Amino acid sequence: MDLTIEKFSLSGITVTIFFDNRRVKDDLTYPVKYRVTYKRVRAYYPSGIDLSEDEWKIISKTKKRELIETRELIQAGFDKVKEHVKDLALTDEFTLEGLNNRLKGSNSDSILTAFEDRIKDLQAKGKIGTAVWYSCAKNSIEKYTTKDIKFTDVTPTWLEKYEAHLLKEGKEYTTISINMRALRAIINNAKARGIVKAGQYPFAANNNGKYQIPEGSGRKIALNTTQLIEVFKYPILPEWEKYRDLWIFSFYCNGVNIGDLLRFKYENIQGNYLEWYRVKTKDRDKLKAKIRAAITEEMQAIIYRYGNRDKRGYIFPYLTIGLTPTQERMIIQNVTHTINKKMKKIGQALGYGDITTYWARHTWASISRREGVSTFSISKGMGHKNLSTTEIYLDSLSDEEINENAAKLPRR
Repeated sequence: MDLTIEKFSLSGITVTIFFDNRRVKDDLTYPVKYRVTYKRVRAYYPSGIDLSEDEWKIISKTKKRELIETRELIQAGFDKVKEHVKDLALTDEFTLEGLNNRLKGSNSDSILTAFEDRIKDLQAKGKIGTAVWYSCAKNSIEKYTTKDIKFTDVTPTWLEKYEAHLLKEGKEYTTISINMRALRAIINNAKARGIVKAGQYPFAANNNGKYQIPEGSGRKIALNTTQLIEVFKYPILPEWEKYRDLWIFSFYCNGVNIGDLLRFKYENIQGNYLEWYRVKTKDRDKLKAKIRAAITEEMQAIIYRYGNRDKRGYIFPYLTIGLTPTQERMIIQNVTHTINKKMKKIGQALGYGDITTYWARHTWASISRREGVSTFSISKGMGHKNLSTTEIYLDSLSDEEINENAAKLPRR
């Protein structure tokens, strides 16, 4: 007999509380489970609670205190499964495997095992760049400690010592922040699964006795308008031109990163605008924020010069339909490496330093600010979720701005 109470449905996914009376236990009880059905496939998850048939029949209406508490425990487990289903359905393409990873995921107290599980999951989903990020953080932690640390070992004091170790290694605060954010994500996941209790959580948004992740302001990697024009006009070999032009295209296109630029398709062109989602944040953001950039004359000329002539598929002829995520990442890395190699030579020749693709993004933000564009508009153009991220790009004033501000002060 298939007895169920509490039913929830979303996007073709159904969750029910299921009294599994197919096989009786020695104490004449049956397990209560949570059944998830998707595309006619069923998966069962234990609640950890067993009931007799008589108890099950009255559980939804009972006034017995003991059974009320049991019902509340069953309901709490059901709500947990429901929330995971909602989250997966809204942020990713739902799969039972993905739900399994959340509900049946490793309950090991090992930090490194949790990293390995996360890396494997990301690789299986084709999120190679994010998997590399977690791998780098894991390798850094392994280098710092000789033992397989547990979640309970990661205290504010441990994190402060780890930060001191990274500083001693010569790491900048930007790198330290990147590693710490990966570790925090692992611990957040463990907290959601009940492995880390609220009182054990070592991170804090403000300094209340817990560890606060440092935010490095980074190097000054923005050109002013005069320097930018010199980069545009610097004489180079003809075979370098297309790589500088891709850098220029990135600058005019809101400082778009090269990965997104190479993924642009002709369908992203809507009238006089390019519209796209940042690949870096598209999968994790529940609210998908589309970025729009006006197609300038410079951008149009570069599309005409190098774009695919059939005007189908990708705009620029580097990626092709059907590539695996790993193949796609390799091509993007190779193109980015070549752009950086050529732009560094231009920057060194002009005395500006090693110009890279990151400079295009910072330069667009910096010049936009100097021309009076609001921080809000710059933030939207860069695809940031909040203004605080944009302010990191705008944090450092250029020497030119500092001198101009000083000249405005009253003289003796």
